[in-house]
Amino acid sequence: MYTKQDSTPQFAVRLDAVTKTYGSGENAVAALRGVSVGFAAGTFTAVMGPSGSGKSTMLYCAAGLDQPDSGTVTIGGQDLGALDETGLTKMRRDRIGFIFQQFNLLPALTALQNIELPLRLAGRPADKDVVAMVINRVGLASRVKHLPGKLSGGQQQRVAIARALVTRPEVVFADEPTGALDTGTAAEVLALLRESATVLNQTIVMVTHDPVAASYADRVVFLADGQFVAEIHQPTADRVAERMTRLDARVTNNGPGMNVAGARF
Repeated sequence: MYTKQDSTPQFAVRLDAVTKTYGSGENAVAALRGVSVGFAAGTFTAVMGPSGSGKSTMLYCAAGLDQPDSGTVTIGGQDLGALDETGLTKMRRDRIGFIFQQFNLLPALTALQNIELPLRLAGRPADKDVVAMVINRVGLASRVKHLPGKLSGGQQQRVAIARALVTRPEVVFADEPTGALDTGTAAEVLALLRESATVLNQTIVMVTHDPVAASYADRVVFLADGQFVAEIHQPTADRVAERMTRLDARVTNNGPGMNVAGARF
């Protein structure tokens, strides 16, 4: 577990004492309460926790899509808080990939055009070898001329993954990437993410509610009530499910808003 005193440079992503509150006064909701956690380069980490635990907020802050109220987020040693909007845009464009549950493909563009879109937006020429490698890796070679509406859900998610990988990002953030897929297709997508970490040395950080999905990761970190409370290395679906059951029970027994950071698992 990364702690505030740990300055080991191999972390691709680090959050140090990150807080985030939405609303104000009586309506204030503390989404993150001093979260400190690191994600090592070339690893696949799943982020889990009960509903409202702060998983997606943590992911969005880590990816520079949301700004924390306090604390620091660094990617490759770069403090995101020190960047202006132009710098953040360049960071997200060049060094970060995103995969979401909703595929967010442009319906008027072919699969190939959707995949190459980040390069076009960045004004970068498409490296045909890299594009071909990514397309082959996600198994879409025979479908690149199809519009999204002519592709299955699994194929659309493969396009979204290829789009996230085509810029060769250091870090890929995935928010419930298999939530809309059937079991077999989900397994194929998770295998692709696993391969991205193992073969391409990319850092994958994935929010999920599914213990089976989490079992593809090297490590699972657990949040509750906006705090980092536990982790499992080399997870299995059974171990993850058992930990989530205990965590759900602890949160239920403590009631909403209670601090469970000291819970023993």
